Amino acid sequence: MKRLIFLILLFLSFITTRSQELNCTVTVSAPTLEGSDKRIFEVLQNSLADFVNSRKWTGYNFRMEEKLDCTILLMINERTGADYFKGTMNVALRRPVFGTSYNSPILNYVDKKVEFAYLLNQPLEYMENVYTSNLTSSVAFYIYFMLGIYFDSFSQNGGAPFFEKAKSVVDAAQSASESGWKAYDDTRNRYWLAENFTNPSFAGIHDFLYKYHRMGMDVMSEKLDEGRSNTTASIETLHRLYKSRPGLFAIQIMLDAKREEFINLYSSSRVGPAEKSKIVNLLKEIDPANGSNYQAIMDAK
Repeated sequence: MKRLIFLILLFLSFITTRSQELNCTVTVSAPTLEGSDKRIFEVLQNSLADFVNSRKWTGYNFRMEEKLDCTILLMINERTGADYFKGTMNVALRRPVFGTSYNSPILNYVDKKVEFAYLLNQPLEYMENVYTSNLTSSVAFYIYFMLGIYFDSFSQNGGAPFFEKAKSVVDAAQSASESGWKAYDDTRNRYWLAENFTNPSFAGIHDFLYKYHRMGMDVMSEKLDEGRSNTTASIETLHRLYKSRPGLFAIQIMLDAKREEFINLYSSSRVGPAEKSKIVNLLKEIDPANGSNYQAIMDAK
């Protein structure tokens, strides 16, 4: 119990020192654009890394070892003009697990419709509640979204302020000509991410993030069975949300991040056949497209 209290105090101690929040590896790649000036992509990569890691995104102060461990991969597939690009953006986030050296993946998402204008050495400008450019607004949106998921995993609904900030980025971008910001653009885009994670009807997604990580994974180093019991309960929470809203975008986001970890966790020889069967049935129902993958849990010795 003392060590659990220590973890909470450690998390809240973000306010004790001055430092930016992110330790984010930013990569800009354009492997298919033969003949393009590669220097523009190198400059853009450096500028984005500075934009992400040097800016203060919250009111908290993080120690160096407490910074969020994340990656942003901007893959440019098309250059439709001298200064206009289209591609994808992969954002991934990991979270340390108490009492271990393990980092648990909590987000791994690919935005397949990213487009933006950029000139060599152009300053990357961003203001809250103002749409300045599609590139910086898209990056700011995903930073706030990552902060929301991260804080949710440490305290009940702790990420709410950051999901609201992500939603405010979406609201400010409603006049943008680029896709990804509007409800009618697609069924799975930045608009729907913000909507799902700020909609009170889908509170189960926040319960899952907190129970699975804080009450489950963080407890396992001292009380393995109790911690795993809580991860199972959190997956049951996810299942109840699925039953009320099958195909919910937010559930798919969690499954894409946690699928491999679920399989590894419940493949352990410490998990009895009855619990394995229960969790496999839940996951197959929640994630039918990947149902065959979960059979590995039952096959594990």
